[in-house]
Amino acid sequence: MHVTVLGTGMIGRTVVREIVNFPLITKVTVVDMNENNIDDCVASVNNPKLEGRVSSLETEETIVRLLTGADLAIACLPHSLSMTVVKAAIKAKCHLVDLVGSMYNEKMTFDEAAKEAGVIIVPGCGVSPGITNFLAAQGIHMLDEAEEAVMICGGNPRYPVEPLNYQVVFRPESLFGLYTKPSLTVQNGQLVEMLPFSGFEKMQFPAPFGDCESVITDGHSTVYTLKDKVSNLYEKTVRYPGHWGKMMMLSELGFFDNAPVDVNGVPTSPRKVTETLLERKMKGTSNEDITALRVIVSGFKDDEHVTYTWEMLDFYDNERNITSMAKTTALPAAITAKWILARKFDKVGILPLERLIIGEHFLPFVQDLKEAGIDITFKESVGMSSL
Repeated sequence: MHVTVLGTGMIGRTVVREIVNFPLITKVTVVDMNENNIDDCVASVNNPKLEGRVSSLETEETIVRLLTGADLAIACLPHSLSMTVVKAAIKAKCHLVDLVGSMYNEKMTFDEAAKEAGVIIVPGCGVSPGITNFLAAQGIHMLDEAEEAVMICGGNPRYPVEPLNYQVVFRPESLFGLYTKPSLTVQNGQLVEMLPFSGFEKMQFPAPFGDCESVITDGHSTVYTLKDKVSNLYEKTVRYPGHWGKMMMLSELGFFDNAPVDVNGVPTSPRKVTETLLERKMKGTSNEDITALRVIVSGFKDDEHVTYTWEMLDFYDNERNITSMAKTTALPAAITAKWILARKFDKVGILPLERLIIGEHFLPFVQDLKEAGIDITFKESVGMSSL
């Protein structure tokens, strides 16, 4: 079977290294607009199944041509291209695993078209959104009455450096959205929009991450797919102590505003200046990172109050020589692609992981993650909260 991977960044390369080892995949085409990136990817993977192709990825027509004839595509591209790739995959009748989870409602308008094309489109197929989604869905599925689902996740440096105690391991556009965009949650069964930095909370993870803090961030597809199954649901992004307070202060002072201000007669965007300055302070001293994840689902089972807690603390992968964020984002996408090609799902359409990895599929998928190097622990508490 033929798989096309769009994008050769950190995640794209990791995806390619994994899927070339799947026996049912006989050909992998990796596409990027940068020839040097293609050459580096092909050389580093060094597998006869792999071929590179240089192409622009700006238009739907171009992507349709790239995907025509492929059985499945994995999109490792910026948020701005996600909708274009979804539409192109449907036109090309090509299954799609997309790392981007935003614009879920807009993507769902193409659900019928995807069904008619006979393809599965999986949006938000990484760690968060992704792993967090199907853990929350499974917890809700296991209860008779679900009260609350909380999805906590964050990628952080193994060795934090002041003043921000954070370093960029992903696309900056995704990072700065956390500081500026409102977040959707579910409260009492209704969609509720929260301002940035809402729900500040101190918490702890096992060492070496230890003390940390979180705020509410967007729940992506889960607020739509699970809102009729649980009373309250929200996602939180976790950072080292002090990070959110400093970012909140910058926001309150207007440093994240888009509207230009006059600086010596030159219209200047505060946000653009801030992003440029902050990126310099988010380089860190090491590539080593930690991905912390915790999903807590509580409610009633057999007339008892029950809390299910899944937890993951993942570190830089020295064997693969990749960051934890790259691994925990890429491997769920690669495994989902393998499952689609193996025809393990009997559905088609726009299907985020919480609609696929549930019930009979849950434990086998978690086992596949474990065998790939992502270990998720589980705890059940009866009559008390897990925290």
